[in-house]
Amino acid sequence: MLRRQLFGLMAGAAALAGISSPALATDPVRIGYTIARTGLFAAAAPSQEQAYTLWAEQVNAAGGLDVAGEMRPIEFVSYDDESDPAKAAQLYERLITSDNVDLLLAPWGTPHHLNVAGVVERYGFPMVGNTAASVMIREVQPGNIWFPTSAIPDQIGPALAQMLHEAGIQSVAILANVLPYSQENLQFLTPALQAQGIEILMSENYPPDISDMTPLLTQVRAAEPDAVLALTYPADAFLYTGQARELGIAPHLQFLLIGPTIDAFGKAFGPAADGIVTLAHWSPEQEAWPRARPFFDAYVARFDQEPDYLDSALAYMSVEILQQAVAQAGLDHDALRAAIANGTFDTINGEVRFDGVQNAITPTAFVQRQDGRMQLVWPPEIATAPLVTR
Repeated sequence: MLRRQLFGLMAGAAALAGISSPALATDPVRIGYTIARTGLFAAAAPSQEQAYTLWAEQVNAAGGLDVAGEMRPIEFVSYDDESDPAKAAQLYERLITSDNVDLLLAPWGTPHHLNVAGVVERYGFPMVGNTAASVMIREVQPGNIWFPTSAIPDQIGPALAQMLHEAGIQSVAILANVLPYSQENLQFLTPALQAQGIEILMSENYPPDISDMTPLLTQVRAAEPDAVLALTYPADAFLYTGQARELGIAPHLQFLLIGPTIDAFGKAFGPAADGIVTLAHWSPEQEAWPRARPFFDAYVARFDQEPDYLDSALAYMSVEILQQAVAQAGLDHDALRAAIANGTFDTINGEVRFDGVQNAITPTAFVQRQDGRMQLVWPPEIATAPLVTR
């Protein structure tokens, strides 16, 4: 699955399109990563890899990656980790020791990040993470890996409960996938709801391979909650939304954890997806982030689909951070480590600065699909539209 032809393919495409690009040096910067092209997470990973591809194409078309003043083309070295965190760790060791890559990008998902963290620490190889979100990231040895997301469960629970309280929600029904991220969110959401005086009418778990939610949703309909909180992954987000519609479930508010931010969700449900709230801290509608809209437009033009408002945004943020650090520090690991750890970076999601391993600036946030567009609705300081309830 090794891919070493990205630059050649891009140059050919530019020639066919009649686009002239600045001449690039012959010595490329080789950047390695693994991604889940097959296995359990294969459906979710393309939104991350496509953000990588777009970034590399943009950088090469602009003259190459600024490596402490020297412009050099980007060349990717990538592998399919088959959705296996242990295999990802093995492949990252190969990228470092055998492929001798100059830089690393992150794999998809929290378990993969956590496994790879030990490898980059052992070799002292700095890497900016992206699609990892767990309280466990704070247990990672700081110094060689950083996490730009603010979607951490112990912050999501209180923020979601506060938003619901301020929206006048008095009762909820919770459905939770048994996969770790959903359960970690459930762990912190339950006491946060109770602290806000919101009644939990029912709370039920379901397996990740569930094919019929009708029995659970029948219970939800009978409970008549003000809001349904479905702690989903992408596949069950589609299942929930379709079957909830069939059963006429229409509470004041519906929250789905992961799934509604991907382009296919909006295309599948159209106007019926309007009103659904989900987890994300980025939107191209936020004019205070001048890099946000150009990224959105470029992604749509390149892939004929919208970026994932969570994973694509995080992936692109991570390469923006890496690019700015490399421009300052070059490829030396010690200098690069210091640049990432101590810098403040301009990204499509606004400024990012790290406190230890975690993003210290970006707030935990939620978006809502309104008239086919994803609007930030929480927290108020970055909201692009007010929260809409039925």
